[in-house]
Amino acid sequence: MRISIRFVRVWERNFTVYRKTWKISFLPPLLEPLFYMLAFGVGLGVLVGNIHYNSLEVSYINFIAPALIAITIMYNAFFENTFASFVRMYYQKTFDAIMATPLTLEEIITGEIVWGATKSIIATLAMLGVISLFGYIQYPQGLLIIPLALLGGIAFGSIGMVFTSIVPTIEIFNLPIFLFITPMFLFSGTFFPIENLPLWAQRVSVFFPLTHLVKLTRSFSFGIMNTELLWNILYLLLLCLIFFPFALFLMHRRLVK
Repeated sequence: MRISIRFVRVWERNFTVYRKTWKISFLPPLLEPLFYMLAFGVGLGVLVGNIHYNSLEVSYINFIAPALIAITIMYNAFFENTFASFVRMYYQKTFDAIMATPLTLEEIITGEIVWGATKSIIATLAMLGVISLFGYIQYPQGLLIIPLALLGGIAFGSIGMVFTSIVPTIEIFNLPIFLFITPMFLFSGTFFPIENLPLWAQRVSVFFPLTHLVKLTRSFSFGIMNTELLWNILYLLLLCLIFFPFALFLMHRRLVK
């Protein structure tokens, strides 16, 4: 793989574009947690009451707040490296233009994935600021969510880039969203404990990347630190090691004739 520090140039190009529309891009991660906490935490939380989690008894809004951060990490990286990357590749021909420079295709895709992870970090910082005002994040353990956003962003960004490399048209992205993203959004321990699911569904949820990301963000938010979390971190690292080079390979096969 021909990758050097030059991939940062692709990151800089995307960041320059982002600076022109950052006000619009910055609002969703700032307001979305407030809407979710108001609808689910305040509205539904009155009916649900407290949740038992890892020998702790927490309010429902305290239970879902960290999961909203994990969902944001997933959404920002995945959608940036699917819809946005596809537009730059297919419609704007940005990839073709950059390939006319000394940068390699591997450096272009690496810059794209790192940029998707950067957007996850930006959104995470915004959400941490909002949720921390309500006292739902314990510090200093909560600061570990920031590097976790980088790890989760690269994992989901790499997975998203794999889909970008194989879909023929932008409308086909509805399939991975429906079959991959939506089930994780609902059944990864986001809005209710995984233990409430049937046994077969619990076993399936273990393979969902979001399940591990939710457990890590929730543990860090509650100040829980134990060796069991190493398995969740290793799972996300394994996804990066598998899907990142796989995305490079598939994009190379698609774009280099």
